Formats: sequence, structure tokens, C-alpha cells
Amino acid sequence: MPVWGIVNQKGGVGKTTTAVNLAAGLALAGKRTLLVDCDPQGNATTGVGIDKQKVEQTLYEALCAIVEDPENSDAIRGAIVRVSERLHAVPATLDLAGAEPVLLNAVGKELILHDALQPILQEYDWVILDAPPSLGLLTINILSAADGVVVPMQCEFYALEGLSQLMRTVDIVRRRVNQRLRIAKVLLTMYDPRNRLTTQVADEVRGFFGDKVSKVVIPRNVRLGESPSFGEPAVVRFPTSRGAEAYQEFVQEVLQECDAR
Repeated sequence: MPVWGIVNQKGGVGKTTTAVNLAAGLALAGKRTLLVDCDPQGNATTGVGIDKQKVEQTLYEALCAIVEDPENSDAIRGAIVRVSERLHAVPATLDLAGAEPVLLNAVGKELILHDALQPILQEYDWVILDAPPSLGLLTINILSAADGVVVPMQCEFYALEGLSQLMRTVDIVRRRVNQRLRIAKVLLTMYDPRNRLTTQVADEVRGFFGDKVSKVVIPRNVRLGESPSFGEPAVVRFPTSRGAEAYQEFVQEVLQECDAR
């Protein structure tokens, strides 16, 4: 049962758009999917239509409960919101920004999210973790809980900047905490084939990551930006748009490769 983190410390690369549409696409493909919003901005929460003002429990409460009582097997269960028949989500609000000080003083601070997820993993076919745009303790927790990392990269000049730091962090977590961790996919986003820089950056990324780079590219598409305002992923709200169709192709690629493995 794959647990994948959507990680890149650069902001604005399409992390949350990828997390939301991958999770929703997996659910549409018949997979029981849990989307966990690990970003205090809570954009993934909004993106699947959850009203942050009305949620009673969030990821923050779940993490605090595990810190207080490591044997609390229901810590995260109370925070799960049913989005659709096969898509559930654990929401985040700005409160999650207060989680790092709580985690910092915990024994085994890198594994709190891992421990919180353990009791519910068997209830899902896929778990997707949306990371914040940093390499702080929340992201370390994601890397420690995940067996695969998806790295969305925008096809722009600074795409590869800071990548060595991310790769080094993944390598350290793999060696010290989570031997299962691997780079599962690199996904090129905001792709515009009319722009020569786009194709140059894509060639550089493929040269660096090889066959880890998805054959699918996510185009620049206004519908991907509009769908969060409707509280629905693009694959649900605008399924025939270019962006949504690209994410649907990405979901099929992921499922086929996982089946082959």
C-alpha cells in the first residue's frame, strides 16, 4: 500500500495541485485514498472542498495526541473527513504551524506522523501526503512516513536550484530513519512547449533523474488554477481540460508502474 509524499522545498511548483489531483484521480480510478494535508497553509484542505472554519480536528490535534500518548491508536481517525466515497482527507489549518515546537521536544520526533498513520493504513489503498514548501520537521516527518516521493518541478529557470539539498535530505532520511524511501516520480509542471527554456529545463531534469521523470508533463492550464475556488480538484470539476487530462494520464502511469512492480 503506497504512501507517497509530494515534496519540493520550492514554493509555487504545483505541489498541492499535484497532491489534490493525484489523490482525487486515484479515487476516481477506484482506489481508497487518503489525502493528508501537512502544510499549515491548508491549501489541499480547501482544494477538496473542506471548510477550514468548520473542522473540529485537524492534523495538528492528531500529532499532538500522538506526542502525548504514543499508544493512542485513534489519534488521527477523529480528524479524517469524507470527501467522496473513495477519497478521505485529513485537513490542516494555520494551527499546524505550531506543530514544529511540539514535535521538537518529542522522543522520536521524526516518526510522529509515521506513528499516527500506522493504525489506519490498512483501510486505504493509497495515502498522499502534501508537504509544506520547506525542509523543516514536518517535511522530515513526511519523508519518514512515506515509501515514495513525488517531486513536482516547474519548467522554469530556477527549477534545479536547491535540488541537491532535497536529494541530500532524502538520502539522510533513507540511511538513518526510513530505508524504504525512494524517489518515485519527478513530475514536470507548468510545461509550455512553445517556450525554448521549457524544453531545455525538461532535458536537464531528465538528464539528472533519468527514468524517474514521468512521461506525462503537466501543461500550463488556467483550469488547474481555477478549480480550488470551487472546492474541487480539476480532475473532478474540469475533467476534459488539458490540465486535468494530464493528471489523469499521470494517475494511469503511476498505477501501471505500481502494478508492474
